[in-house]
Amino acid sequence: MTITLSIDCMGGDHGCSVTIPAAISFLKHEPEAALILVGIEADIRAELHRLKADSHPRITIQHASEVVEMDDAIEVALRRKKDSSMRVAIEAVKGGQAQACVSAGNTGALMAVSRYVLKTMPGVDRPAICSILPNQKNGPTYMLDLGANVDCEAHHLHQFAVMGSVLFSAMEGEARPTIGLLNVGTEDIKGNEVVKATAKLLHEDHARGLLNFYGNVEGNDIFKGTVNVVVCDGFVGNVTLKAIEGLGRFMKDVINTEFRRNVLTMLGALIAKGALDQIKHRFNPSRYNGAGLLGLRGLVFKSHGSADAYSYEWAIKRAFDAAKFNVQEQLSTMIAELMPNAPERAVSDLAAPNPTL
Repeated sequence: MTITLSIDCMGGDHGCSVTIPAAISFLKHEPEAALILVGIEADIRAELHRLKADSHPRITIQHASEVVEMDDAIEVALRRKKDSSMRVAIEAVKGGQAQACVSAGNTGALMAVSRYVLKTMPGVDRPAICSILPNQKNGPTYMLDLGANVDCEAHHLHQFAVMGSVLFSAMEGEARPTIGLLNVGTEDIKGNEVVKATAKLLHEDHARGLLNFYGNVEGNDIFKGTVNVVVCDGFVGNVTLKAIEGLGRFMKDVINTEFRRNVLTMLGALIAKGALDQIKHRFNPSRYNGAGLLGLRGLVFKSHGSADAYSYEWAIKRAFDAAKFNVQEQLSTMIAELMPNAPERAVSDLAAPNPTL
């Protein structure tokens, strides 16, 4: 069975110079995939020609005359650029031409346009951004929300836990993934009122056997691999993610500087090259690129805007795997069974989220 993905070729900091090489490389490794390359047709064809892939049998080009820039306001993406590569790629999912969409474009615009075009699943108030991080157990830790919803109530976090659990189960083959609620301590008395109320809801689900709630977790548990899924609001999640990215760059700079300090340290680097290469591989953020926008009536995956071709290819692969493992169908089924009935929503809840990733 062929799985078709729509690629927003113009999105991100680098556009076609990254997205199309990544797409071609992905197709070389995945014979069951087909791609719809969406964007300015002349630019796409020029890049395909450069890569000697003008007539690739599993590539279709879909022209879109506009581009959502990285600094465009949500209003511009929604109201003024109705023929943007981002929107056309998402509409391919809605129309059934593609099983998932990948974009490195403006996160706020991507979330808003995705929500407008695809709408949210029944029972879901707010879509959430879920990505994965490495842990000490050499496995993934799924974390959400990473910036779509900076102000949340308990039922929102409750919904995030359900969606994160379903995604982990589908992608990793774990029937009952453990869920942790990010907090300032593991004790039940810790945290603000929203976190405490969320913990109560998740404990009730655990008692009924609906979810496998571990309890409160702290920031250091993310990389310990204490739980499979870490749940938090978008403000905390986005700050955590940016701090992790900053620390990673800082550590890389420190290691490079210290090993190049003098002849002896350079010799030490040469001796330790194998171990250093393995460390670099395990901590390479490119391997974890590709965040799912959960809770929509269609699969949309977000790549980092600054991603290179290697990193963007991982985002494509993650979207392909989500489609291959029928994540959308499993989300629909499980959410219908598990999603708690949300209280009457305020007007503010019905507005578009405020993505900050």
